[in-house]
Amino acid sequence: MRYAIYFCPHPGAPLNEAAARWLGRDAFSEAVYPLSAENGLSSEDLFALTADPRRYGFHATLKAPFRLASDFGESDLLSAFADFCATTGPIEIPRVTLGQIGAFFAIVPDKVYPQLQNFAASVVEGFERFRAPLTEADIARRKPERLSPAQRDNLGRWGYPYVFDEFRFHLTLTGQVPGEKQAAFLELLQSRFAAFVDRPLAIAGLGLFREEEPGGPFIVHTWRPLGAA
Repeated sequence: MRYAIYFCPHPGAPLNEAAARWLGRDAFSEAVYPLSAENGLSSEDLFALTADPRRYGFHATLKAPFRLASDFGESDLLSAFADFCATTGPIEIPRVTLGQIGAFFAIVPDKVYPQLQNFAASVVEGFERFRAPLTEADIARRKPERLSPAQRDNLGRWGYPYVFDEFRFHLTLTGQVPGEKQAAFLELLQSRFAAFVDRPLAIAGLGLFREEEPGGPFIVHTWRPLGAA
């Protein structure tokens, strides 16, 4: 069993609903939505090229998936998560846009915001004591030979390459989209998510996600608002 701490909109939020219907799955309710051919893309294309983010649920990674260290149980993690959310205030990203990172598409900030970077770092550091060390297989799956020296250091120290200076906030919408399909995907995403981009995004709560078994879907175990204390 693995856990992860992600930003996601609250259940019932219009952005969460739009993303769940786009991905074909809601990580809160486990509702499944059919994907239909659209904008010249077949339903098979849409299903295959949203498979990765569908498994994880609509989210932005803060503390990447981890197994619990042997000194802790789930109740310890839940208690720390409740305390962190109650004592950490919400923040706002002034503007998000639809972006492309390599070959995948995501909702991203229009630029790097130090407050957001610091917030993400506080999640990484605040829950590090709960993370069991990576296995050799875990490390190999990250293909360390393809990482930069800084990313390899992060992987060894924090269990994830993309933290601190390497962190870039993104709400993933696709897997790796082949070049010949990227224009169609971009046009479709611009239509689907027009109501949510080129405007602020509030980071008002966090989700504690859980993967019940290796390779299984992540579900939202607990969602908590920030700054509720």
